Amino acid sequence: MKTIGIDAIITIVVQLGFIWITFRCLQELHIERLFRQAPKTMPLLKVLLSIAIGYGCASFFMSFFGSLQNLGYLLK
Repeated sequence: MKTIGIDAIITIVVQLGFIWITFRCLQELHIERLFRQAPKTMPLLKVLLSIAIGYGCASFFMSFFGSLQNLGYLLK
């Protein structure tokens, strides 16, 4: 039961970390330059994009490392 809680904490931290990294990267892209007049909702778009991309990346890495752990059962 305790390992499930630890896995949950690790998953939350990894997802928030990837969302933060993605948000920082999107801040550096300056998407506003693509528009003549930047939309007022541009910050919201950056936040939603960073959540979507960060969650996808975190899910990929968590699944990948989970699969690596399960490979140990194949070799036993």
